[in-house]
Amino acid sequence: MSKKPFLKNPLILVLLITSFTTDQLTKLSIINMLHLGESIPKEGFFRITYISNSGTIWGLFPEQTLPLIIGSFFGITLLIYLYHKISITNRLFSISIGLQLGGAFGNLIDRIRLGYVVDFIDVGSWPIFNIADCSIVVGIAILIFILSYKTENDGDITESDTEEIQPSRIVEEK
Repeated sequence: MSKKPFLKNPLILVLLITSFTTDQLTKLSIINMLHLGESIPKEGFFRITYISNSGTIWGLFPEQTLPLIIGSFFGITLLIYLYHKISITNRLFSISIGLQLGGAFGNLIDRIRLGYVVDFIDVGSWPIFNIADCSIVVGIAILIFILSYKTENDGDITESDTEEIQPSRIVEEK
């Protein structure tokens, strides 16, 4: 199965647009509904809390907007490069790339437009995050899974391979 050009892969485009749009619409809603630092509900394990994050994950590297913008462009370029260079031709790989790109563009637009990223999903003692962060993390987890499966089998992963990937098979092979 040959790989479609990046911009002609409908699965990547749909996931990129969906994750990006969902991220931006939820952030816009939070900005319009809450004041900075406000939480709904005020207490509890799961809350919606509006914060501005001028750094990266867990607030590391605060006030480093320009380097983080450059890093985002680098990350996006790397994902596009990986798509074209890695010989994986299955839907999981397209899902991974689409989610990561949608999340990366969502946070990049915030940094360019606002100088910070809007975070609002507040779960227990976990750092507050957003939809773009979820897309990136899920996309990375899928990519790690695919690449580890490919390494174990010493070959390319194709569509038929992903139909055979089942938790019981993976456990049995180890």
